[in-house]
Amino acid sequence: MKPDMRQKFVVGNWKMYTTVAEARRLAKAVVHGMGIADRVSVAVCPPFPCLALVGEILKGSRVALGAQNLYPEKEGAFTGEVSPTMLLDLGCKYVILGHSERRHKLGESDAFVNQKVRVALASRRGRRPHRRRQPESRSVSGHRPGRDQ
Repeated sequence: MKPDMRQKFVVGNWKMYTTVAEARRLAKAVVHGMGIADRVSVAVCPPFPCLALVGEILKGSRVALGAQNLYPEKEGAFTGEVSPTMLLDLGCKYVILGHSERRHKLGESDAFVNQKVRVALASRRGRRPHRRRQPESRSVSGHRPGRDQ
């Protein structure tokens, strides 16, 4: 790869589709299927109940662990939410923020996504947040990818 070229990055967002047994099999298959070439960086984002299990399977492999969301507080009485600290503790290196499903179905605003990104960046300790960009949603800055050039 040329030094001025960015490495490709592929993320598997498993959404809300896998049981624990299915997550175990899928994580092992992804690790096994990676081979030795390192032209592409790969991460998987399993459902929250499977993060610890999948993280253990990925240890020592070239596949990184990511989360599907985070709540922008370190801790507190936020039933059902997951903090950046919890994700880091599980070994997550990435988090998907600003996904169109959360915006459209759950009403997450640009301001709330911005808050999540800022907290993720402040918590990262060398880890990068991954914000999914889709044409139908606005990015954190208000820029519409592919439209506002």
